Amino acid sequence: MDQTVKKAFHRAVKKEPFPKALNMELVELDDGYSAVEMVFDPGSMGNIFNMAHGGAIFALIDEAFETASNSHGTVAVALNVNITYIASPQPGSRLRAEAREVSLTRRTATYDIKVEDEKGKLMATCQALCYRKRDKVPFL
Repeated sequence: MDQTVKKAFHRAVKKEPFPKALNMELVELDDGYSAVEMVFDPGSMGNIFNMAHGGAIFALIDEAFETASNSHGTVAVALNVNITYIASPQPGSRLRAEAREVSLTRRTATYDIKVEDEKGKLMATCQALCYRKRDKVPFL
């Protein structure tokens, strides 16, 4: 991946309000691949059972999906996201979502996304499909 493009994505993600609110960090990026991390804070990301709120895990998955699917420089938007929640992380766990491109066509792309904690314990899996527009990513 071109280093100028990579740096532009890192700058854009650091400014993005929602991931910033959850202290997400884009840690790896390549063509069709992304890894995003955050620390699970039950005080701001917990549900009524004191477990991780599904929305917090979804947000981490979505950020990895967003960055991986747009990494080719063409705007991509989600069409379908199917998540299976497997386990709830321990408080303070560092979670990592990795999105890997499975299929890429002119109009669509499919991604396999996994969320694990720092010990490698699987928290969630996801299959995601995006629509690839003709527009170039605006910040590149």
